[in-house]
Amino acid sequence: MSLKTRLMLMIFGLPLLLLTLLVGVALVLEDRQRYAALHDQLTRDAQLIAPALDTALASGDDRALSRLTDGLLALPHVQALSLQNDRGEPLLLHGRPGDLSAPRDLAASRLLERDRQWLLQVPLSDTTSSATRLVLHVDTTPLLLSFYRYLASAGLVLMLAGLLLFLAAYVTLRRVSQPLEDTGRALDRLALGVVPERLAIPPSPELAGLARCVNDLADRLEMAREEMQAQIEQATDDLKESMETIEVQNIELDLAHRRALEANRVKSEFLANMSHEIRTPLNGIVGFCRLLGRSRMEPRQREWLDHVQRACDNLLMLVNDVLDFSKLEAGRVELETLPLDMVSLVDEVLGLQAPLAHQKGLQLLGLVYDDVPADLKGDPLRTRQVITNLVNNALKFTDQGDVTVRVMLEQAEGSRVILRVSVSDTGIGLTDEARQRLFRAFHQADISHPREFGGTGLGLAICRQLVEQMGGEIDAESEPGNGSTFSFTLPLLGSTETERVPELSLDGESIVLEEPHPPTRRALRHLMTRWGARVITQSTAGTAPPASLVVAGLGNGDLDEAHLTAWRNRLDGLGCPALLLVNASPPDLPALPLPHGGEVLAKPVSRSALADAVVRHLTGSPRTLPPATQRRQAASPVRLLIVDDTESNRLLLGELLAGPDLTIIQAASGEEALALAHERDFDLVLMDIRMPGMDGVETTRALRRLDGSWKRVPIIAVTAHVQGEQHRDLREAGLDDVLIKPLQPHRLNQLLEEHLGVVLAPRSTTSEPLAQGEVQEEKDQELAVVDLELGARLAGGRETLARELLEKLADSLEDSERAIRDAVDHADEEALLDALHALNGACRYCGTPRLGLLAETLETRLRSRGMTAVLPLLSDLYAAMAELRAWQANQPSSTTKATVRASSSDSDR
Repeated sequence: MSLKTRLMLMIFGLPLLLLTLLVGVALVLEDRQRYAALHDQLTRDAQLIAPALDTALASGDDRALSRLTDGLLALPHVQALSLQNDRGEPLLLHGRPGDLSAPRDLAASRLLERDRQWLLQVPLSDTTSSATRLVLHVDTTPLLLSFYRYLASAGLVLMLAGLLLFLAAYVTLRRVSQPLEDTGRALDRLALGVVPERLAIPPSPELAGLARCVNDLADRLEMAREEMQAQIEQATDDLKESMETIEVQNIELDLAHRRALEANRVKSEFLANMSHEIRTPLNGIVGFCRLLGRSRMEPRQREWLDHVQRACDNLLMLVNDVLDFSKLEAGRVELETLPLDMVSLVDEVLGLQAPLAHQKGLQLLGLVYDDVPADLKGDPLRTRQVITNLVNNALKFTDQGDVTVRVMLEQAEGSRVILRVSVSDTGIGLTDEARQRLFRAFHQADISHPREFGGTGLGLAICRQLVEQMGGEIDAESEPGNGSTFSFTLPLLGSTETERVPELSLDGESIVLEEPHPPTRRALRHLMTRWGARVITQSTAGTAPPASLVVAGLGNGDLDEAHLTAWRNRLDGLGCPALLLVNASPPDLPALPLPHGGEVLAKPVSRSALADAVVRHLTGSPRTLPPATQRRQAASPVRLLIVDDTESNRLLLGELLAGPDLTIIQAASGEEALALAHERDFDLVLMDIRMPGMDGVETTRALRRLDGSWKRVPIIAVTAHVQGEQHRDLREAGLDDVLIKPLQPHRLNQLLEEHLGVVLAPRSTTSEPLAQGEVQEEKDQELAVVDLELGARLAGGRETLARELLEKLADSLEDSERAIRDAVDHADEEALLDALHALNGACRYCGTPRLGLLAETLETRLRSRGMTAVLPLLSDLYAAMAELRAWQANQPSSTTKATVRASSSDSDR
């Protein structure tokens, strides 16, 4: 309860309540006193007159009786009177009597009350012989009215007293509460840190002391504020000086940070540009080495060429690592979401790493568990890159034993699955200290490893960043001398609702399995059992039925003549076809005659190749391919469509793909390819990307929009320049794969086998000897203007085709130079890129080393650094084009007019 309320109750409420109680008690007592006085007066007068009435009644004196009754009626509040006998019969009645009946008791006076009516009876005589009584009827309503008048007067008096009390309380409260309120507001302002105005000193001593205390507190606060303000100003001055110093340091730090960022950008750009610059001629060296390997050479020359090619491959791998690391460091690597089959991916990785395993005599095994879904989506390129790096490292640091890749399902939730991929080896192992350094850039487990095993220390750092970008984690477990296990988790899109369908069904066929390597034997036994075969081992061979097929693995010690003879005799006794799995490269496979048919396969054998071989030798027909691939029967020729705006490229692709079961049709533009697609179906399309009019991407999208089988026809991009992010763009546009120029025969064969199941037959690369003087050597230049021998090798050993390609290139130089000059004059970078790309593509397969290198360099610089980087080399390009035209002018017409016929009638398109 507040102070105001308490004061109001004490000054106004309590006195008013006491006054009200006092007035009320007084009114009640006064009312009772009036009633008592009336009763006494009436009783007394009636008793005084009663003897006289008795005498007058007894004597029959009517005058005296009338006089006496009139005297009684004149009494206050008497309404009527009556004289009644003992039976209650009235002897005399005056006035208007009420409703009350007289009592029968005559001994004494008696008063009866009901509402406001009184009935007072008095005996006329004190003797019992006289039964007459006087009855007075009294109305007390005037007394009640008098009480109400008094009550109203008391109320008015109370109201006046209350008003006076309220005024007194209000004045008192104002005199007391106002100083308190002022003091409270002053204290509130003091609590907020604001100095209030000085309080007036009230007359009350108590309130005056309080006001003086508050004023003193305000004065002290003001002094404290002034002191604090002085300190703040001093601290502000000091802080300003510090801030100025910090600002100068921040500016210097920002400048240093910008210089560091610029240096890092320049470093990354330098790495990327240098990697591109190195990779461009290196790709040419690799391509020329592979083309040179297709020609006839002496054994010593072929050995030298193999060394060169291995060195080039190592250098190319190093450059690619540097490029990948710089992209990852800059955050420019974007992941794709494409269909991914872990079985095919692991088989492909192991097939590429098999030569190193064969060279070191190591067993290479891939195990994809049955619970791994078949339909997955992720980034196959980056997944393959990580597994390839881990397998290559395992092979590099393992001298004996095996390397095993395992893929298992770790977690599945809804439409997402998490796989665990592990690569185990039996190599030298790692210490804990070396294991902690593994995934850092430019670090290897030991300082001697770069010298002994090679490498830059970037591979595992790239793997870690790629795995983390894909949402997984990578780790390693190892003990020195006991090998290592590198494992990583791989989140992918997919579902475990449907199981992986077996590649074939053998329906209980009996297969003899002999494999000296235990992990491979267990894997083959599980695979054969899953295919529905009855596996026969050495322990069950005596009780088993005759076998339908033998699957046997030959160890490294089984390749000498004695062991091969023993195997030949054993196979002869089994009386069934045999599949021999040999841990050696295809050129090193033994020439072992198989008495009852079969074939020798190189380890590691892919699951698809093993299934094809099993069905081929059990049924004598190839395994039925999945219907989604839409492959043709062997009796129907495969139709290929080559789309390229450069005629020389079309001719060369046609020659490289020429075969009895291939029908090759050529189109010089995207519009022509689209018209051909309306007329007939094709099994595969080789699509150039940069073409005038409709480019390769637009043509592919138009083909995919056609009805029928065009939504499933494989379309392969053929281009000289493609980077990691461009792979994703091409796939999103509808292209299925990419073929990089210069064409690699094994890559071309791989694409045909993968998409069509077609394997190109080995081609003879014989060529006629070149006439004396037809190879012009430029002694004053680093590269020759024309090298017909090189051109013949690039054209697959066809000298006539090489001459025609060179002739077409020379004839197109004038148009190419005009297009380049126009693009430079108009600063049209896109037109310049088209012209240089066309010239580079035309030089790819012609024996023009100088012009080809300049065109390749210019296109690479234009793509990576823009037109300003191209202009300084244009004069060299024009000079090389003039030299080639001069060389053509000096040649006999019979030499330069040779033509070549395509492999089919439709090839002339």
